[in-house]
Amino acid sequence: MGGAVGMTKQAELKELQARVAELEASIAELRRHHLRLAELTDLVQELLLPVAARDEERIAAAIDKFQQGL
Repeated sequence: MGGAVGMTKQAELKELQARVAELEASIAELRRHHLRLAELTDLVQELLLPVAARDEERIAAAIDKFQQGL
C-alpha cells in the first residue's frame, strides 16, 4: 500500500514539474512579447516626433532594429 501512495506522490510531483515548465515557457513568451511591444512603442514614438525635431538616422535605426526582430 505504501508503494501505491508513493507512486501517487511521484505522479503528482511529475505533474507539478510539468506545469512549472509550462508556466516558465509562458513567462518567457510574455517577456518576448513585452520586449517587442516596447520596441514598437519606441518606434512609434520616434516616428511621431515633429518633423523639425526628427533625427532621420535614429528613425532609420529604429525601423531597422524593429524589422530585424520580425
